[in-house]
Amino acid sequence: MPRTLITGGAGFLGSHLADALLDRGHEVIVMDNLITGTLQNIEHLFARKEFTFVHHDVTNFIHVSGPLHNILHFASPASPVDYLKLPIQTLKVGSLGTHKALGLAKEKNARFLLASTSECYGDPLVHPQPESYWGNVNPIGARSSYDEGKRCAETLFVNYHSQNGVKIKIARIFNTYGPRMSVNDGRVISNFIVQALRNEDITIYGDGKQTRSFMYVDDLVDALIRLMDSPDEFTGPVNLGNPCEYSMLELASKVIELTKSRSKLVYFPLPEDDPLQRKPDISLAKKFLGGWEPKVMLEDGLKKTIDSFEHILIR
Repeated sequence: MPRTLITGGAGFLGSHLADALLDRGHEVIVMDNLITGTLQNIEHLFARKEFTFVHHDVTNFIHVSGPLHNILHFASPASPVDYLKLPIQTLKVGSLGTHKALGLAKEKNARFLLASTSECYGDPLVHPQPESYWGNVNPIGARSSYDEGKRCAETLFVNYHSQNGVKIKIARIFNTYGPRMSVNDGRVISNFIVQALRNEDITIYGDGKQTRSFMYVDDLVDALIRLMDSPDEFTGPVNLGNPCEYSMLELASKVIELTKSRSKLVYFPLPEDDPLQRKPDISLAKKFLGGWEPKVMLEDGLKKTIDSFEHILIR
């Protein structure tokens, strides 16, 4: 039975990975300090004997008894609301937390996957963004704690691989959505859905023509497991995202339609350093991850996400 540690496993993405790996026969250890994660995301797993939860901050020394075959590093505030409120903690987990987890991977000879981000590309001047693009990031801007924390983590990964032979995988994750997103996390899909379900004004920043590419969480989990199981020679970084691109106005219109909302659009200035476009080049993922590409259409994913938010807001 493979034994797998997920740092930040009580968060949105980490909890979905825990579900999938348990269903694939892994013993799963979730480690989380619950600064942004929540036990509600994993409470359904506590009855499974192959599951263990450890309340711990990975910026401190990490100890796990027994063998470990895989480590998936998802520990970090990941939504704008969280990393703007917790910039120091975000930088610490991207640097110190990654360093501590790499030490554990070295000790256990475990394969180690990093949840990096498309934010490494900043406000891109190249479109779509290939992994070879170095990005256009403001290192002292409002979003920099998250951007630079992840860029630091990638650098640590590459150097631990070259200096210590740690088996690494780097995933640059683009906008992902689905059930278990926090109601107040400040991401555009959760914002729009909550506002629409409450029949409140839907907030559009700028002119609404800026674009994003949205991937449903099941597609990301499939890609991450394929990446984890790929040959050791393929380290990444690799873009994991949906190349279908939508403007904020298109997304708002679709959410209003699916929720049958009476919401109206209101416009506010564009936040500092907010990227005007974001779209992944997924050629590498298709080539090295068995022809992987996203399958869930935006409308289908939104329906599932809206349903999950309805239950939360009603409850």
